[in-house]
Amino acid sequence: MSEILGRNWKIPEARALRSSLMAVDLSKTNRIRPFQIHLINTGRVLFASVGIRDNLDRHELVGTKPCKPEIGARFVTEHPECGHETQLVDREDKCQLVPNRLLREHAKFPFGKIAFFQYLIVGSFLFLIHGFWNLQIRNPDMYKQRAERNRIKSIPVLAPRGKILDRDGRVIVDNHSSFSLYLSREDLKVEHLKPIAEGLNLDYDSLADRVRNFQTGVMAQDERIMIKDELTPAELAFVESHKDPGTFPELEVIQVQRRLYPRDNVAAHVIGYVGEVSEDELNSAEFAQFRPGDKVGKQGIERQYNDTLMGVDGQRFFEVDSIGNQRHLTDEDKEALPGANLQLTIDLDLQAVAELTMENRRGAVVALDPRNGEVLAMVSRPAFDPNLFTGHIHAKDWKDLIDNPDHPLINRAIQAQQAPGSTFKPIMALAGLETGVINDSFHVTCGGGATFFGRFFKCWGKHGGVELHRGLVQSCDTFFYNVGNRMDIDDIARYAEMVGYGHRTGIDLPHEAEGVMPSRRWKIHNFRQKWYPGETISVSIGQGATTVTPLQMAAAIGGIAVRGVWYPPHLIKDAANLPPPRRDDLNPENIRKVIYGMYGVVNEGGTGVRASIPGINVCGKTGTAQLASNEVLKGTKIGQTMRDNAWFVGFAPMESPEIVVAALFEGGQHGQLAAPIVRDVLKAYFDKKVRLGQRLKVAAVPQRILMPPNRPLVWSPQ
Repeated sequence: MSEILGRNWKIPEARALRSSLMAVDLSKTNRIRPFQIHLINTGRVLFASVGIRDNLDRHELVGTKPCKPEIGARFVTEHPECGHETQLVDREDKCQLVPNRLLREHAKFPFGKIAFFQYLIVGSFLFLIHGFWNLQIRNPDMYKQRAERNRIKSIPVLAPRGKILDRDGRVIVDNHSSFSLYLSREDLKVEHLKPIAEGLNLDYDSLADRVRNFQTGVMAQDERIMIKDELTPAELAFVESHKDPGTFPELEVIQVQRRLYPRDNVAAHVIGYVGEVSEDELNSAEFAQFRPGDKVGKQGIERQYNDTLMGVDGQRFFEVDSIGNQRHLTDEDKEALPGANLQLTIDLDLQAVAELTMENRRGAVVALDPRNGEVLAMVSRPAFDPNLFTGHIHAKDWKDLIDNPDHPLINRAIQAQQAPGSTFKPIMALAGLETGVINDSFHVTCGGGATFFGRFFKCWGKHGGVELHRGLVQSCDTFFYNVGNRMDIDDIARYAEMVGYGHRTGIDLPHEAEGVMPSRRWKIHNFRQKWYPGETISVSIGQGATTVTPLQMAAAIGGIAVRGVWYPPHLIKDAANLPPPRRDDLNPENIRKVIYGMYGVVNEGGTGVRASIPGINVCGKTGTAQLASNEVLKGTKIGQTMRDNAWFVGFAPMESPEIVVAALFEGGQHGQLAAPIVRDVLKAYFDKKVRLGQRLKVAAVPQRILMPPNRPLVWSPQ
């Protein structure tokens, strides 16, 4: 053994010796114990150690001289019994082997775990340093706002919409206070939805779907989800008893101003309604500034002037403690700004009468002031109750409206596109006179119809000899068949478009229809077909492809009544930036002849005699418009549902018109049945003037107006 201890060992030799010692039975000696060799780079020397003397207190090792000092390594060994680690040094340098507490090693010492925890600690410190840098240096304002939000909570103060008034300042649409229930997304827990739905009698599936839709939308985390409008006292009691932080902290009750619309659906289509903005609307430019859950105008005036009627919401702030309990209000509240009021041109008295005249009927009534285009009344029946939409309309109510075959959501005054029938004849007469196709001497004989292009066109009666005045008074189809046969369709279309047919009137209501005024260009554009002369015969009596709305008819006849000036219809009193009226260079004498004929319709035993009012010179024109020919309807079951529409349009007084009224009675069959509707509205207008003490300008009809034309020459179709 001394030989072993006295030699200098190279590292490979020392390793081989150790392997040999491990195989020797050393149980009889306690001087030399085998141990493991570890190479550690120290940057100094490299030693090979193979033995240990147990009688040394410090476990002094006997080892070799430096084998390759230039390598710069050393050994650290472990005593096999006590486990002390010792460092081997060169005896010639008089350095002893002393315990190495910092670098000691053991065969089973967990170097990997030590390294892992070291890296973990370093990483944690780096993470904390990065977070501190973000918090204090990079985004201090953002984190300050978050901290402030945890301390300060806010409740929105919803601004009330502006009121809607009639022309006399009477309130048509008002607001009333109510309570709505919201869910705070910040405190929302999905497991609370079912007990909340049960406590408030809500459908759980609908509530869950609504919450899910809001959560997937683009909304801030502090936004609220409205789940119920118009809370009852019992529902308020449930919320107040369960909205504490320990039960349902997401429940929030907010006082709101809800719309209060007139009863009996008065002016429903004019006013429209408000509702929650839809996803499709949020994707449009018109509603880009709104957020999910906002209430916006959906139809009528509510939509057209939504920005004007909407106010600016406010905020109420209060401090909360660490568990969400409200402590006290702050002084940072932001007041809500109400929306602006709107004064309409609608006369509520006239509107009420027009509503009554259309009770249990399907159709529309429009009353205009032809001197400025103000809409005095507008009715569409059947109607709907706008109050159904102030909160969340029930699925059953919505289904009833959608499935109703009479389509109550359609505003027939501006959207019902129907053939005008004989109400088109004054325009035909004016076009014929202006183009020189007819004159005072033009005369036809009506034997119940006439044949054109190999087809017999029937007249509703046998009128004998007919000229322009009698043709209008008796509404003779045969007379106007012949006028149309003499005219080109494009000339008819030009004068019809002049009075406003085939184009939107531009009224300040959404979704106005434009109607159809056929022409060669129209047919080529829509059907890629040429125009046939036989089609002009049907157009000449307001049939064929011609369609108009009640508003278009009232505006067209109103322009003729005021001698060729067409003012744009509008609903806002004293509206600014209105387009200028259209004026056309028409022969005043031709206009006089047309007005004279319309006067005779009502006052000379014509088809509109039911519209006459004693003491007032009413002018008008009846119209009966077929939805399908009698040959098509004959023997079919749909005849009852496709009865002819009844029209009447009238104005008064003749010498200085103040009001024009157009009435569409769907399925009325005969134009004279629509005449009383217009009569009642006209009478209500003049009765109100008398009641208010205003003088009626009802003068005698000028003789030049009543003077019939000279006896015309007789002309019969070939």
